[in-house]
Amino acid sequence: MTINTQTVLKFLAGAALTTVVLFLLWYFSSIVIYILVSAVLAVMGRPLVRQMERFRVRNWQMPRSLAALVTLVIIWVIAATVGMLFLPLVFDKIYEFSNLDFAAVVKTVEEPITQMQGYLSELFAMPMDSFSLQDAVISHLKGWVDLDSINRLFSSIVGLLMSSAVAIFSISFITFFFLKEDGLFYAMVTSAFPERYADNITRVLDEVTYLLSRYFRGLLTESLLLMIAVTITMSIFGMQVRDAAFIGLVMGVMNVVPYAGPLIGGVLSVFVGIVSPIEGQTIGYTVAVIICSLLALKSLDDFVLQPTLYSERVKAHPLEVFIVILLAGSAAGIVGMLLAIPGYTVLRVFAKEFFSQFRLVRKLTEKI
Repeated sequence: MTINTQTVLKFLAGAALTTVVLFLLWYFSSIVIYILVSAVLAVMGRPLVRQMERFRVRNWQMPRSLAALVTLVIIWVIAATVGMLFLPLVFDKIYEFSNLDFAAVVKTVEEPITQMQGYLSELFAMPMDSFSLQDAVISHLKGWVDLDSINRLFSSIVGLLMSSAVAIFSISFITFFFLKEDGLFYAMVTSAFPERYADNITRVLDEVTYLLSRYFRGLLTESLLLMIAVTITMSIFGMQVRDAAFIGLVMGVMNVVPYAGPLIGGVLSVFVGIVSPIEGQTIGYTVAVIICSLLALKSLDDFVLQPTLYSERVKAHPLEVFIVILLAGSAAGIVGMLLAIPGYTVLRVFAKEFFSQFRLVRKLTEKI
């Protein structure tokens, strides 16, 4: 009885401690995200730091602190270059949407809207004159993009830029020290656990770093390839390079969110095609080109690239990954779907290290 009581008390104490830790992680989630992003950047930049450390000019060898600083500058130069390439496209489209004549846009697709209204009238047995689908579409679009919406959007962008400035400074500061002091991140994590678990935590961090590095590299490669493929395909069909690049950017960025992201990106791409149709072609032709092209490219992506990325790279069964993404999406929406695979990977590695006596854990982690 005494042993059972002690076991229960230990379990309750462990559960209480875990609850407190999870609450603190949630409460300081922005800081936790800064640290995790910095750790990922440090992992990506560490090989370059080591290469520059070997650089010698006679008796002078580059200090690690200087190598870390140069690596950090290179990372942000690459990020700024990508931003300078694509941000003008985004702001141009925002300005273009703000000056749209939605009545003129809807008029160009008046015939299919009229056919749709006739179908709905027959389906729901209501008179044609009791409801105007065309007016409803115009009203709905104006509700999406009107002057107030654009002002709110720009206000949100200004707020986002201000918070991004804080995030960039924080991440830069943390990343510099992670690059400068090899093993600092490991020391931070292991210090939060009892010393007897130091070896276990180190093995967990090694495995997590390996799996997530593979995952993020694959994810970035997949999104980049999809962006290039969509841009080239749209250009081949006669779309202006600026519009084709914007659709490619939308699909590449939204592809980061599993399953739901490409669907949202496809809807935005179709809207871009309605607003900026292929020169000399109808809106219907443009929309058909966009839908067919995106379906073909996403099918290739889903059946060739994603199985390798989502299952082999994190060493999990595709059905297992799909269920995890659905659960995360139901609990936390788009953000949950975005973080589902990295979070599940971390949990699996921790479970394998500390709870391998359970059959379910052994089954879920047998490929790790």
